[in-house]
Amino acid sequence: MADLSQIVKAYDVRGVVPDQWDEPLAEIFGAAFAAVTEATAVVVGHDMRPSSPGLSRAFARGAASRGADVTEIGLCSTDELYFASGRLGLPGAMFTASHNPAQYNGIKMCRAGAAPIGQDTGLSEIRELAEKWAETGVPATGATPGAIGARDVLADYAGFLRSLVDLSGIRPLKVVVDAGNGMGGHTVPTVLDGLPVELVPMYFELDGTFPNHEANPLDPANLVDLQARVRETGADIGLAFDGDADRCFAVDERGEPVSPSAVTALVAARELAKNPGATIIHNLITSWSVPEVVAEHGGRTVRTRVGHSFIKQEMAASGAVFGGEHSAHYYFRDFWNADTGMLAALHLLAALGAQDGPLSELVAAYDRYAASGEINSTVADQGASTAAVRAAFTGREGVAFDELDGLTVTGADWWFNLRASNTEPLLRLNVEARDAATVARVRDEVLGIVRA
Repeated sequence: MADLSQIVKAYDVRGVVPDQWDEPLAEIFGAAFAAVTEATAVVVGHDMRPSSPGLSRAFARGAASRGADVTEIGLCSTDELYFASGRLGLPGAMFTASHNPAQYNGIKMCRAGAAPIGQDTGLSEIRELAEKWAETGVPATGATPGAIGARDVLADYAGFLRSLVDLSGIRPLKVVVDAGNGMGGHTVPTVLDGLPVELVPMYFELDGTFPNHEANPLDPANLVDLQARVRETGADIGLAFDGDADRCFAVDERGEPVSPSAVTALVAARELAKNPGATIIHNLITSWSVPEVVAEHGGRTVRTRVGHSFIKQEMAASGAVFGGEHSAHYYFRDFWNADTGMLAALHLLAALGAQDGPLSELVAAYDRYAASGEINSTVADQGASTAAVRAAFTGREGVAFDELDGLTVTGADWWFNLRASNTEPLLRLNVEARDAATVARVRDEVLGIVRA
């Protein structure tokens, strides 16, 4: 059989086009997706990468060959695809490689109602079928091929999001948005249209070659242009979306980044005001401030592994109203437990516009600790490096270990997590402490071991 292990990851398909996968393989994935989900109809969308329309249409042909009717929603953000899956009650596939460079593409798949598909929830079966059929060809089913049709859901998506957050009474805000030439340039104008917002657009031209900067706001280098524009224009807030616009990052009126953990805490407080005593999900890399704020507002927290499929499963299992990750993925029960950066952005605008102070003051209550941010190291043997770090901290008084996801080491006034990337040959380090000096000390000790 063919070996697709290099492109089928923990919760999506991702690889270089056409070196690692191409349209014929996308068609096979479409057939396998329809077979595993047993779908009679599916919805498919794609981002602005040059390879996306062809891959998406090939996938649609594959699904149709198994008898499934296909609704193509065309250019869309990933959360717009989840909206379509939820609203139409159909399994869905989104063609995007998110923040990866232009030569990459991928597929994020879900069951009806935007329920996640990961290794343990169907992706391994899809891979097995695709590997087999790549060698033998897709077998005929005898079923009548499904129809392929088009549908535009952007206006419905925008209207649904705005129905969840009331922005009608906010004070006027000047908002700079850096779409990074990604799908935010497609969705933001429609979502914000008619609101008391003066929109200052940056890089709204859809261009999957990313001519201005990578569409990965998690890297501080990609926020520089947004920060400068916020300062130049005297804006109230700056927002940056990644390539498929499912993640949203914010900078305050000074151009200073707002921690995704602070956004998680702020949105959690807003959701708990509507749903007293509710459950909030956070991954193990979010700040200590998140469970503190949730407890202060009468909620309970559930701590999970990193990754959208894990968060979504726990959202469904616990009935949580909201979940947040350090990487600026935000999940909402009212959005089929799926992640939507745009809805988080609307919450930020509503909170900011409901009071007179600047964003920096508003988020200060939710941003209580110093943090390193995510630091990546390329290492030859991830397991050996992690074991060396654990050995170095073993035996120290008051130090605890946790292996929920990678290695988490916690001291009296600091913690760090070291985990292998699901998509790249990297170890990712996150450190948090009560002050910046402690962050620097712990960070340097761990990196000294990892990079030795």
